[in-house]
Parts: sequence; structure tokens; C-alpha cells
Amino acid sequence: MADELFCKVVSIGIKCRECEDRRANVRLTVESRSSSNPVHKKELIVRLSDDTDPFFLYNLTLGEEDFQSLKNQQGLLVEFSAFPQRFIDLLEQCILEQDKPVPRFLLQLVTSSNALDCMPASLNIIETNPFKHLIHLSLKLLAGSDSDVKKYLATCIKNLKLENCTLKEKLQKSEEELSKRLGVTQQALADKCKELDKLRNEWASQTSLLTSKHTQEISAEREKALQVQSQYQLQYEQQKKELETTSSRTIQHLESRVSELEAVNKDLTERKYKSESCIRELKGKLSGMEEEYHRTKQEVTSLRRENATLDSECHEKEKLINQLKTRTAVLEQEVKDKEQVIIRSVDACESAQEHKKKLEDSLDQKQVQTGKLETTVKSLSEELIKANEIIKKLQTDMKKLMEKIKLKNAVTMQQEKLLGEKEQTLQKEKLELTNIKHTLKMKEEEMLKLKEQLDSTTEKLEESKQLLKTNENVIAWLNKQLNENKIAALQGTHGLHEMPGSLKAVGIASNAGVMQTTQVRFNQSSPAVEPRPVPSTSTPILPSTSCDPVGLDMKYLKKNGSVPVKGQKNGSSVGTVPVRPALPKSGSSPILSAYFPGQQSRLPAS
Repeated sequence: MADELFCKVVSIGIKCRECEDRRANVRLTVESRSSSNPVHKKELIVRLSDDTDPFFLYNLTLGEEDFQSLKNQQGLLVEFSAFPQRFIDLLEQCILEQDKPVPRFLLQLVTSSNALDCMPASLNIIETNPFKHLIHLSLKLLAGSDSDVKKYLATCIKNLKLENCTLKEKLQKSEEELSKRLGVTQQALADKCKELDKLRNEWASQTSLLTSKHTQEISAEREKALQVQSQYQLQYEQQKKELETTSSRTIQHLESRVSELEAVNKDLTERKYKSESCIRELKGKLSGMEEEYHRTKQEVTSLRRENATLDSECHEKEKLINQLKTRTAVLEQEVKDKEQVIIRSVDACESAQEHKKKLEDSLDQKQVQTGKLETTVKSLSEELIKANEIIKKLQTDMKKLMEKIKLKNAVTMQQEKLLGEKEQTLQKEKLELTNIKHTLKMKEEEMLKLKEQLDSTTEKLEESKQLLKTNENVIAWLNKQLNENKIAALQGTHGLHEMPGSLKAVGIASNAGVMQTTQVRFNQSSPAVEPRPVPSTSTPILPSTSCDPVGLDMKYLKKNGSVPVKGQKNGSSVGTVPVRPALPKSGSSPILSAYFPGQQSRLPAS
């Protein structure tokens, strides 16, 4: 029995020696067949066929023994049981990539000639990349002989006949079902037509009855409306006469009232002008306060920006410290070349000194900025005190105005509308005052936050100064050790000792007899280091292998007694590197890193 595992149309590139290369859509089937005669064996069948060309046929039957030879030849890592699924996965990837302009996986069929000469053809699954075309799997397929083609065509005809029979049966069943549905729908249509005629007749009779009823009701309503209209006219005439009498009386009363109100109105207008003048003065004061508020707001935004820049600089410095810590571990494993490091250190010293000067200038600038921030904070606090005093004065003025308004309300009860409008304007001014108070509180909170940020920045600056002091102490100690080593070298000690641990960076200058060394920095947890004498010789020690030194951070460099270091590739000056000649041979040596920007070096483990 043969089980079909894969059967799909695949785009294959066909290569032939005697004809041009072409692409064709070919049906690729993978089947597994188990035979029990004479021994239970499993075989994998791979078949290539073309639906348009029945004579295009290539077969491969792969048994377990054949697969072992294929596995040894092509270096496969898959067993025979898992090979079919892996092969199908590769085919699926080829199908996914075949529509792309530059496919990653390709199927290729290489044949000897275009004619049917029964020569074997190889089916290759290729992975493409910009460097090379990698063949993952290559299977040799045999072109189908006449008997194979006949068998294949016979099986195809058999399958087509079976499909034809099944399709005919499905067609007959569908025709019967459709005829039944047609009869049922026609009967339902006739019933619905009858119901429609009945509904139309009923609707016509109901409409005639409704029209007669509505005409009678409309005539009755018209008669009622005429009666009601006559009654309303009589009532209107009576009310008109009564209103005329009452209006004459009210006019006389109002005329006397108007004379009184005019006298009162004159007094109120005089008071109104006075109140308007007071309101103008208050508005002028408010505009001044708003201008001061905008100024303080702009100053606060500028202070925030300066604080943000200070935070970013501190963050960058912390990143540099972390990078230095990681690079120390790298430099403990690689620095073998001694003379190259010394030659490069000559140019690095000058750049390191310049960088140190820049750092000192930046420290002075930061101190000046902190002084400016403190002065701005003091000025803002003084302005806030002035604003509070002005608000208190405005509150007292508002209290006096409220007392005056209450007196006016008691005297002028008849002018409630005008006073109501004035009260509304006063309430608006109160709301504005409350808003100003709220904004002033917010400013005070912002000022407190700014003071806290200033304190934090000053603390960070003090920490950085302490770090610089400690680094300078370490450099001074190293210079002392260098002087001792020079004295020992001059007294006649011979032999160059290699630096233990992971840093081998001691070189000897050729003519001057002055030892040039790379700078090292020790961890706090490192053991004590005993200096070893290094003599000055006329010839430098050549390194065994090349090393790419990593750049020092400029804050660990010192002007006096340092040697500039050049980069390996471009020879640029990168940093000063004063170094101790000898260090303890331990895996976790307490050596600080010498950094060279743009390059990394690996230190060999001692």
C-alpha cells in the first residue's frame, strides 16, 4: 500500500546541456510504500510529472539502505523515519518563496539532454545567498521508461474514471434535490399569490370605510371649532375693556414712579463712575501681575532646560564609568604588544592633556551655572513675596467694595437688576484672584522642586570632584613607582620582566634610556603590587602578536610623567598611558584599563 504524503504543483528550474534553461510548473508527489515480501521494508517514492505533458515522468524509490548511502554522501543529520517530513518542509519553503523576485529556496532539475534517453536527472533543493548557492539536498531521479509511462498513464486514467463516476453520482443527486426544491417553491408561490389577492380586497374595503368615517368626524369638528371661536371673541372684548382701565391707572402710577427713579438714577450714575474708576485701577494691577507671572514662567522653563542638560551630562558620565569597568576586564586578557603601545602613547599624551583642560573648563562652567541658578531662585522668591503683598492689598480693597455695595443694595432696592450685573462682575474678579492665588502656589511648588534638583546636581558635582582627586592620587603614586624603577634600572639591574596578570604593556625607548609605560588603574579590592626593576635598553622589545588597544577615558589621565598612545590603525593620538612596570600574576588583577577610542584589544590570560 502506498500512502500519499505530498502532491502539489511546484515551479522548477530545468537545466539541460543541449537546450536553454527554462522554468516549468511540475507536479511533485511524495509517497511512502511498505512492502512485506520477503521482509517488511519501507520505501519513499518521489515522482515528477507534468499535467500538460503526459510523457514527462521522473521516478525515485528510496529504501533504507539507499538512504544510508545518501546520508553518508551528502552529510545528512536526519534518520530515514524523519526524512520524508523534513523533505516536505523544504518543498513547502520552496513553494512559499517561488513567487518572490529573489527567492531564498529554489528547486532545480538538472538533466543530461532534452530527449528521453533514460539518463538519471538530479533534483536539487538550493538555498541562495549573496555569496554562494548552497545545495541542501540532491536526489537522483530516473526518467520513466515506456513501461513506467504506461503504468503512470494507466493509473492517471483510472483515477480520472473514478473521479468521473463520483462526479456523475453527485450530479444526479443534486438534480433530484433541485427538482424537489423547485416543486415545493412553485406550490409555495401559488399559495402566496392567493393570500396576496385576499389582502388586496380587504385593504380596499377598509380604506373605503375609513374615508367615510373621517369625513363625518371632520364636519363635526368644524362645527365645534366655530362655536368655540365665537365664545373666545366675546371673552377677548371683555378682557380688552378691563385691560384698558387698568393700563390707564398703571400709567399714572408709573409716571410718578419714573420721576422718583430719575432722581435716584442720578445718584447711582455718580456712584457707578466712581466704581468703574476703581475697577480700571484693579485691572491695571492685574495686567502687571500677569506680565510678572509670564516672566517667572519663562525663567522657570529655562531653569528646567538647564537642569535637563545637567542630568543628561551626568547620565553620560555614568555610562562612561560603566564602559570603563567593562573594558578593564577585557584589557586583563589581552595586551601582548609592548613596543607598539609605547609608540602610540607618544601622540595620545597631548590629546589627553587637552581633554583634561576641557574637563576643567567644563567644571568651571558648571559651577558658574549653579551660581546663576541660585541667584535666579532668590529673585523668584522675592518676586513671589511681592506678589503675595499685592494680593493682600487687593483683598482689602475688595472687602471695602463689598461693604459699599451692601449699603447701595439697602438704599436702592428698586435697581436690583443693575446691582446684580455689578455683583456678577465682582464675582468674576474674585474668581480671577483665586486663580492667581492657585498659580502662585503652583509656582512655589515648582520653586521647591527646582531647589531639590539644584541640591542633587551640586552633590553629583562634589562626587565627581572627589573621583578626580582620587584619580590624581593614584597617578601620583604610579609616577613615584616609575621613578623608583628608573633608579633601579640605572644601578645595573638587567633583564626585562613581563608584567604579570593580564596587562603586558611595558616598552623601552631606544636612544634616551627613558622607560615609557602605559597607565593602569587599580580596583579597591586588589592586593598590594610589588614593583620590579626594568632596565633601559637600546633596542625595543618586539611584540609577538598585534593588539588593538581600547581608548582610555580622559579623566584618568595626568599631564606629568605620562606618555601619549597612538591607535593601531590610523596612528591618531588617543590618550596618555602612564603604567606601572610590574603587577601581580593573578586572574583577577586590579589593573585599570587604558582605552583607545574606535578600537578594542583582547588581553591574553596570564
